[in-house]
Amino acid sequence: MINVVLVGVGGFIGAILRYLLSGAIYRLLAYPIFPIGIAIVNIIGCLVIGFLGGLVESRQALTPELRTFLFIGVLGGFTTFSSFGYDTFGLLRDGQMFFAISNVLIQVLVGLGAVWFGFVCSRFF
Repeated sequence: MINVVLVGVGGFIGAILRYLLSGAIYRLLAYPIFPIGIAIVNIIGCLVIGFLGGLVESRQALTPELRTFLFIGVLGGFTTFSSFGYDTFGLLRDGQMFFAISNVLIQVLVGLGAVWFGFVCSRFF
């Protein structure tokens, strides 16, 4: 039961952080057509999970409970691939093929690169 609470509290925190950060980005950029707020949130989430995953693998730095809280709860609530899918679908539906393809390529390729970079950076801590 404790893991359910850890995931729930972490998800609550992550979802609020996602809402605040992506909203701030959209307001800062005057609501651009491209879903850059969600892209930035996903890339940050990938970087953080890569970094923490590297620390766990190389140093067993986090307890299982803390991993559950951070990986499944906070980062699960923070990253937004469901929103990614919805935004991409909306771009496709609106006939904006270039932006839809750009959205997929940027988030997947840069996200995977961020996981790798975070993992590599974890070796220095």
